Amino acid sequence: MATKWGIYSAGKICHDFVDSVMSMKTTDHQFVAVGARKLTDAQAFAKLFDIPKAYGSYEELAKDPEVQVVYIGTVNSQHLPAAKLMLENGKHILMEKPLTINTKQNEELFALAKSKKLFAMEALWSRFLPSYEFAFQELAKGTIGDVLHVTANLGFPNADVIRVATKELGGGTVLDVGVYAINIVEQVFGGEVPEKVEAVGHLNKNGVDFDFAAALQYKNQKTASISCHSMLTLENEATIVGTKGIIKLGANFHACQKVYVNDKVHEFAFPEPIVPTVYGSTGLCYEANEVRKCLKAGQLESSVMSREASLTISRIEDAIRKQIGVVYDVDPPLQL
Repeated sequence: MATKWGIYSAGKICHDFVDSVMSMKTTDHQFVAVGARKLTDAQAFAKLFDIPKAYGSYEELAKDPEVQVVYIGTVNSQHLPAAKLMLENGKHILMEKPLTINTKQNEELFALAKSKKLFAMEALWSRFLPSYEFAFQELAKGTIGDVLHVTANLGFPNADVIRVATKELGGGTVLDVGVYAINIVEQVFGGEVPEKVEAVGHLNKNGVDFDFAAALQYKNQKTASISCHSMLTLENEATIVGTKGIIKLGANFHACQKVYVNDKVHEFAFPEPIVPTVYGSTGLCYEANEVRKCLKAGQLESSVMSREASLTISRIEDAIRKQIGVVYDVDPPLQL
């Protein structure tokens, strides 16, 4: 039986998610409804992807009895309200990154999902890519020895994009692309919490970050260096350095299709999209497969993208934002 999806928002990332899943040409997934603030937007989206039901409100989507799990792709500031609406109506959720604005909200979301006995996962698609699976198999085999350092940088000139530039929408590079840099470090170091985080950055007139750079110190001589930018295109690579060699995730590392193991290249192509994507992200299909696998097994949490991993990532995000001075209205006192 197919996993029956609802789509929360008719925006760009939702477009790419549906496009990506459909590109697999499988009967494992079925899109049954899309909801948006404007009915005309939902109808246009539904027509493009041949989705049978279009709703002009999210409440209607939440109450659709046919919808099993909802992919939420709205702006950052609306992640928690959207999650609560769907969970309160008995829907499993896959939430586009960042899970929410801060750790306090993440904890609230997960507590609600647990109380409702529902699946909830942050859609950090990088973790499910074949390239990442291969890279972490190489790490597990000890191909590059003991890993002591990770570097990751990610930057795109999008400082004028409203969702990135606006505090009220949860803007800034930490939550936009910084989550990917933090994610690779968290994943490489097995969920370990850093002993120290030192960060610098610059803020725009709205009080969110144009850019940041951070150094992370871990126990046993492990370190990481990450940086992100909204005014420049950076190298957009991640490098994992061990005592016996180097694994490099090629640009753009969060959507990696080339992995270099001691300079030997291994390539992993994404599926071809049904229609042109917005962000080139047909690799989003792999996270949908993970959701289906977990639901079929009766699991309310993914071992690949665990709730604790999301909390560790958000604690680092909180620490960086605190040091560079990005404070949202919903923030409690920020601590790592």
